[in-house]
Amino acid sequence: MELGRLEYLQALVTEFQVTDSPGNPRALLLANTLPVQCVSSHTWCFFIAEAKEQVLANLANFAYDPKNYEYLRQLQVLDLFLDTLTEDNETLVEFAIGGLCNLCLDKTNKDYILEANGVEPIINCLSSSNEETVMSAVTTLMYLTTLQSRQQTTALPVVECMLRFSLSASRRLSNLATVFLEDYCTPLQVEEARNLSKHTAVGIPLPKD
Repeated sequence: MELGRLEYLQALVTEFQVTDSPGNPRALLLANTLPVQCVSSHTWCFFIAEAKEQVLANLANFAYDPKNYEYLRQLQVLDLFLDTLTEDNETLVEFAIGGLCNLCLDKTNKDYILEANGVEPIINCLSSSNEETVMSAVTTLMYLTTLQSRQQTTALPVVECMLRFSLSASRRLSNLATVFLEDYCTPLQVEEARNLSKHTAVGIPLPKD
């Protein structure tokens, strides 16, 4: 085990968990770029949010490398990402779902997310106004789809959502949604969702371009 890598990841996790502390070094570093009289309570909250975003972005980047999977599981980073999906900060949600998207390529990680009831908060990310978040959520649902999970990952509201995304002005979102419909849904599911959409308003809006 590469102790240096594990220790660094542990330091990132700890920093994220204590970022709200007044003595957070990353937030202090950001605050020190301004004159003291300019650092109001509102500005400090901004620095705290900025610090958390930087740390989570680092953790999401480490999730790209399969060499880190064991360490990230050991440090419960999958839970950290799942918990962050409910944050009001859209940037944090974007990094969290991006990290999960990278991690669920691994079967052990995929099984953990499914067993942790992670599909529901991932589906909720489809309603984000942030296109990057939506793209990662759609891709993550693809990776999480198995014979056992298909009923949840391709539930009727999800298929309805993909039908709307397939009409998006965003070419990459439209293409991804079309792949989801063609490769992960049955023709019967698509037809049922299409018929239902004619009679009901779909509650998941298209993301902003």
